Amino acid sequence: MLNRMRQSALARGEIRIDAGQAKRAGERKAAERAQRRKGPAAVQYDDGRDPQGIGNVFGRMVRDRGWTSPVAVGSVISRWEELVGPQISAHCRPESFEATTVVVRCDSTAWATQLRLLSHSLLKHFDEKLGPGVVTAIQVIGPAAPSWRKGMRRVAGRGPRDTYG
Repeated sequence: MLNRMRQSALARGEIRIDAGQAKRAGERKAAERAQRRKGPAAVQYDDGRDPQGIGNVFGRMVRDRGWTSPVAVGSVISRWEELVGPQISAHCRPESFEATTVVVRCDSTAWATQLRLLSHSLLKHFDEKLGPGVVTAIQVIGPAAPSWRKGMRRVAGRGPRDTYG
């Protein structure tokens, strides 16, 4: 009877497979069904045509062209409040960035002194956030004082002493 069933299956065009092949075929079909339920798969290209995020593309372009330090310089100026915090950024502003030195102007001598005391911890923080060696020194400048030398006649001396640096 088993031989008759095999002959009739062969006459219908069915191919005989063993149990191992049948199990693998069932697993393959189940995986295909699960993939269809998840939705269309992202197309993966072998030749670099796979869509990339703008951050990855921009980061690779900056690295390949050697722009890492100019971008870091711009990052110090533009992200000043984020890097130093809102309290310091309310009283101290970066004026320039020259050869790994940030020049910062404070609005009072008290804040200039405070920033000089905090400069070591700020440099460590800059190394963590921007990378080592981007900022190596912070030059702190006090507030700009008005000129008291007006008119033809002047009194010799240093002028008024207030919080002008």
